[in-house]
Amino acid sequence: MSKANTVKFLVFLVILGGAGFLAWRLQQPRAVDIGERAPDFTLPVLPQGSLSLHDFGRRVVVLNFWATWCPPCVEETPSLEKFAEQMRSQGVDVVGVSVDQDATALRTFAEQQHLSFPILRDPAQSVANRYGTFKFPETYIIDRNGRVADKLIGAADWQDSRLLTFVQELAGKQEGTKQ
Repeated sequence: MSKANTVKFLVFLVILGGAGFLAWRLQQPRAVDIGERAPDFTLPVLPQGSLSLHDFGRRVVVLNFWATWCPPCVEETPSLEKFAEQMRSQGVDVVGVSVDQDATALRTFAEQQHLSFPILRDPAQSVANRYGTFKFPETYIIDRNGRVADKLIGAADWQDSRLLTFVQELAGKQEGTKQ
């Protein structure tokens, strides 16, 4: 092959690769943005049955994507459990969405940690992908109207007064008010 043909062939490969990358990238789920409606879903819940996001009605939902094999997730768990207990009576539900493959390990962890909030299973990460989750833990705070009010990437201190106040204010807002 001549030098000119080799260069043409390499340029063709670069263009083909770029087109392939763009096609692949367009198919990737895009992260749900703040202000957008949170995508509804139905997943199996421990120990049995299933839950959907719409099952929580007009309550604020703290949707936490996590896994037992994720050290920051494990570190965050006690704080999140305490937050769930504190906020339940204020119209706030914490929902854990685990991407663990091993259901037994997940069940054991939930029992050892005495988790009181629902743990949903998403081992194929289909819901995590719909939300655009790329790092664990990742949390979406969903307001009473089903819109994403905030997104936290990484472990959070759920006892931080700013976070508590933000979620309490969301729970206290009525549709159409500007509190």
